[in-house]
Amino acid sequence: MIKVTAMYPYGEGKKFDLDYYCNVHIPMVQTTLGTACKGISVDAGLGGGAPGSKPAFVAMAHLLFDSIEAFQGSFVPHAGKFASDGPNYTDITPVVQISEVKL
Repeated sequence: MIKVTAMYPYGEGKKFDLDYYCNVHIPMVQTTLGTACKGISVDAGLGGGAPGSKPAFVAMAHLLFDSIEAFQGSFVPHAGKFASDGPNYTDITPVVQISEVKL
């Protein structure tokens, strides 16, 4: 199993509409990816490690797939569609990481 994580770094003055992201963007992604996507979760950043500090990331989305090939085969053909929706919820460029799930 692999996890694809899109992380949106916190930045003063940056915009991120969590409501739109969770209620419009993510359902569109999930529907488009179909059964290739085994699960999706979204984290909303609350704070950093030190009391009162800002979170490193305002939000993170985690998508699960059986393999990198399953991810690429389902995501890449629609990447433009997903990216074109970005301005509707953020002006932040996400940091993307693909990880192997160990536990």
